[in-house]
Amino acid sequence: QVQLVESGGGLVQAGGSLRLSCVVSGNIFNIRAMAWYRQAPGNQRELLAVITIDGTTNYADSVKGRFTISRDNAKNAVYLQMNSLKPEDTAVYYCKSGSYYSGSYYPDFNSWGQGTQVTVSS
Repeated sequence: QVQLVESGGGLVQAGGSLRLSCVVSGNIFNIRAMAWYRQAPGNQRELLAVITIDGTTNYADSVKGRFTISRDNAKNAVYLQMNSLKPEDTAVYYCKSGSYYSGSYYPDFNSWGQGTQVTVSS
């Protein structure tokens, strides 16, 4: 069974930085693309960043230039470095395994993790 455990969230002032981590169990990490999503209250879950098995990355316009996704295949971990944070970045952040082809990300049908709360104060 695949488990996704996110960590690293917290309260930060606007303009600050946070680094989120996600550890994946279940022997799938090295064969899957990984992504970060976020969901703010009352909003749909938003895809932010994708990293493929070979390290190719893709970002949503809302975070391009401020967020960086990376992965460590030896540790089964994916990270999201978030810089220049804004109050509108406040949300619960989730990682997700999946596949990426033809410019689209397809999340796996496994359970979501508990997420990690990021709160950016103005």
